[in-house]
Amino acid sequence: MSIFETIIIAIVEGLTEFLPVSSTGHMIIAQNLLGVESTEFVKAFTFIIQFGAILSVVVLYWKRFFQLNHTPAPEGANGLQRFLHKFDFYWKLFVAFIPAAVLGLLFSDAIDAMLESVTVVAVMLIIGGIFMLFCDKIFNKGSENTPFTEKRAFMVGLYQCISMIPGVSRSMATIVGGMSQGLTRKAAAEFSFFLAVPTMFGATVYKMYKIFKEGGTELIMDNMTTLIVGNVVAFIVAMLAIKFFISYVQKYGFKAFGWYRIIVGGIILGMLLLGYDLQIM
Repeated sequence: MSIFETIIIAIVEGLTEFLPVSSTGHMIIAQNLLGVESTEFVKAFTFIIQFGAILSVVVLYWKRFFQLNHTPAPEGANGLQRFLHKFDFYWKLFVAFIPAAVLGLLFSDAIDAMLESVTVVAVMLIIGGIFMLFCDKIFNKGSENTPFTEKRAFMVGLYQCISMIPGVSRSMATIVGGMSQGLTRKAAAEFSFFLAVPTMFGATVYKMYKIFKEGGTELIMDNMTTLIVGNVVAFIVAMLAIKFFISYVQKYGFKAFGWYRIIVGGIILGMLLLGYDLQIM
């Protein structure tokens, strides 16, 4: 890939990873418009630059990520309960992460097979878009006083598993999951960002492991400049996208993203009908 192609793909990744619009769908369009061949390195590149996007969440929410719970533990709590109370933030992230981690390892081959279908991506973009037109009304009972328990965290984690279907959008699935548990739009979106860190980091590490296991060390080393540029661009763009999204969704909700998903899904289906050879990166 050229530096120009690297920057464009990284911008698409940074913009779409944390918005409920499916980064996969946008990668398909970007790849086709740029004429980028779906090589082994290109597929690896789209996973590896997720690290830059992940880092943007950690930097933006630095205090949240590295702040322990210093409030008194519940009366009568044992040693383990006091420990989990102190590390409450990390514990609930772990609980929410478990479903996707387990299902991802058990059904990785089936998931990879689904990822080969551009039609599935387009259809799920449209279905998800239709749902988002109404999700504000369906889940408009969030409260800032809703306690975020382990059970609610686990339920959000189950919703995240839906995003294993390409085109659903991990962000959309987890935000809807949070709102279904009584969280406000902002709280649901922020927990979606937080949950992205272990989820995307785990997926990236697993992908890197498979690459090195299959003898791809030289492939990575030969393209190190491309990977560095891609991660830096994805980091900067993702920071801007997160700030915009939090501000926008608090004021206007998700309807615009619903219409946008329907349009993108329709474009992909239209390109398929016109005979374009679309591939997933």
